[in-house]
Amino acid sequence: MPKSKRNKLVTLSKTKKKGREHKESIVTAVRKASEEFRELYVFSFENMRNGKFKALRDELKSSTRFFLGSNKVLQIAIGKGPSDEVKEGIHKASEFLCGNTGMLFTNLPNEEVARIFTDFEELDFARTGSTATETVELNEGPLEQFTHEMEPFLRKQGMPVRLNRGVVELVGDYTVCREGEAISPEASRILRLLGVKMAPFRMSLLCRWSPNGFKVLKAPESQKALQ
Repeated sequence: MPKSKRNKLVTLSKTKKKGREHKESIVTAVRKASEEFRELYVFSFENMRNGKFKALRDELKSSTRFFLGSNKVLQIAIGKGPSDEVKEGIHKASEFLCGNTGMLFTNLPNEEVARIFTDFEELDFARTGSTATETVELNEGPLEQFTHEMEPFLRKQGMPVRLNRGVVELVGDYTVCREGEAISPEASRILRLLGVKMAPFRMSLLCRWSPNGFKVLKAPESQKALQ
């Protein structure tokens, strides 16, 4: 006789209650921030680096509150239309929450926020799948920047190398990556060993809301594509 589904044991760790509670906590935090801070900005980012972002967030924590996460949850938090917005006109910012974007509430002057985002940039090593910003080529001959212990690893990455009297030697010219093309896992590892950084972590302000009104600062990529 088949077992009754009503008597089936359910492991609590597999339920979605925690996910819902987390989303509700974000909505609550966003709405609280809308009361505590004067203005809201939506910003876009590329090549996010958590360490650098956390340092900025900690530096501004007395005057600013950042929110990253599900765009849909953030849209719900501020309101997607005039009927459910938490502040008059703030729902217009929800249209800019698409792709790699986030929000910040702040009491800083507009000029100060603009300066922070203009000056903020950190170059880091490119990850697999990102686009190469330059062509990197290695010429045939000794690679003295690598120790002899690295030779098996380099060969595993596809580089035509050999040991010549204890020195790693490239037996032919080798292109690590080409500008405009996706970076392979092997190229990513080699670029890191070479110390070549191609991934600038930067952020751009898209729009600003305040009790005085709403202003578009930069069109999001999704809107540019339609133009």
